[in-house]
Parts: sequence; structure tokens; C-alpha cells
Amino acid sequence: MRGFGPVCYSAASLYPLDLQWICTISSVVLMLARGIAFQKSFIVPLIALQAPVSIISWIKGEYGIWTAFLALLVRLFFLIPGELELPFAALLLVIVTPYQVMNLRGTLEGVILSLAIAGYLAFQHFSRAGSLQKAFDRGSIVATLAIICILLVLCLLLI
Repeated sequence: MRGFGPVCYSAASLYPLDLQWICTISSVVLMLARGIAFQKSFIVPLIALQAPVSIISWIKGEYGIWTAFLALLVRLFFLIPGELELPFAALLLVIVTPYQVMNLRGTLEGVILSLAIAGYLAFQHFSRAGSLQKAFDRGSIVATLAIICILLVLCLLLI
């Protein structure tokens, strides 16, 4: 009889590229979120290690270099809000990163390094929040969910 037994199939399987996109989007949300009690500069290497190849090739290509050049010109002559400093730093970090470091991307070592960074961010976030309940308060729920999402994605990338 068809339709009476359990059906187990992987219709919603996540591929490593999908997980990298989820991690990158969560990192950007975490970078732009307000009310975070830890130093946001640790998010920059996390993005550089986990961003998909298409983003990295765009940044290292002609368009990324022109974007960094224009952002640097704007930064020299105008005041840039604090929220835009870290994306600019991420852009510059990816452009100037040597190939030996960029070769960590997509490897087990890169995932372990990213997991260590994310674990440190989670520790800082939850310890400074005071308790797990306070971490889910209105002001920090976005950061808490982004950190949990990053940790889960990185754990899935280890498998």
C-alpha cells in the first residue's frame, strides 16, 4: 500500500555552497546588528573564510578593487558611519589576503578555524548577556539567532 509508511528522503538537503551562503548572510547580519556586546572585528575573518567562491572572486576581481578604491576615497573625505567600517575592512582583507591563507577556504582546517572564531563570539555574547534568557531579549535576539545559525552551519560543514 502506498502512502501509509514513513517516507524518508532528502528533498531539502543542504549542499556546502548553500551552507556557505547561510553562514555569510548570518555573518553580515551579525556585523550590521546593533547592541552586540563583543568586538565585531572577529566577524571579518569569519566572512573571509566562509564566503562563497563567487563573492570572493568578485571581491578579488576588478569590481572589488574599484569598490575598495572608491570606498577608500569616500572614507578619506567624508565621515563613514561605524556600521560601514567593518564591511569595508572585510573587503580590504579579502583583497590583500595571500593565496596561502585563502587556500584554507573550503577545507577542514578552515572550517575548524571558523568554528573556533564563532565559538569565541558565542562565548562572549552569552557570557556578557548574563544568562540565556537575557540573550533572547528584544535588543539582542537578532544577534543571538545569527550566532546560533553560524554555529549550526559550521557544525554541519564539519560533517
